[in-house]
Amino acid sequence: MKHENFSHVDHWIFDLDNTLYPRRCDLFAQIDVKMTDFVSQFLDLPRDEARKKQKDYYRDHGTTLQGLMINHGMEPKAFLDAVHDIDYSPVAKSEDLKSALDALPGQKLIFTNGDVPHAERTIDALGIHDCFDGIFDIVAADYLPKPAARPYEQFITQFDVDPTKAAMFEDLPRNLVVPKQMGMQTVLIIDEAYEANTDEKWEAHGREDDHIDHIATELHEFLKAIS
Repeated sequence: MKHENFSHVDHWIFDLDNTLYPRRCDLFAQIDVKMTDFVSQFLDLPRDEARKKQKDYYRDHGTTLQGLMINHGMEPKAFLDAVHDIDYSPVAKSEDLKSALDALPGQKLIFTNGDVPHAERTIDALGIHDCFDGIFDIVAADYLPKPAARPYEQFITQFDVDPTKAAMFEDLPRNLVVPKQMGMQTVLIIDEAYEANTDEKWEAHGREDDHIDHIATELHEFLKAIS
């Protein structure tokens, strides 16, 4: 990791869940449970069958929501409202992260497969709401999630981003393929404490591939080192 790798960057793009906060705080675990409950009720399935379908849709379509929309014609708003009805108290304010974000030159943006209300509640809990210049969510992407290419194209158009002067931070390797192809610097955020216990080992596929420029375990420390 060298400063000159980021000296050209004037757009800093961050995924939200499990990127701006560490997986180990288990905020997304609440959403995960809510999704299983929703799928079980919506498709009238036992919970174990609903859980499997939820995870299959997530793996195959980018989000469980997209799988439900494609395969069952589901309207998305009720799903987004239900799964984001969670307790945000596990997310602690981070003065270190705020200071590191404030030190970055240029525009700072959030690009999430969640929705804006969830993103705003999350960054409020982190104490970093004022650090960002905009949020691009799943609604703005017409519900087509990362890693599909079209939402990235919509994102860079909406915020007038030159990808060759941008860096993107993500927790899923597959969501960094398109940014790298566009010319962005890519940073994969991992939480080793979480990964030792997850059943979704496929999420780490591609970590060693060339589209990953950097790997960081603590976002604020990485940002501090490059700024």
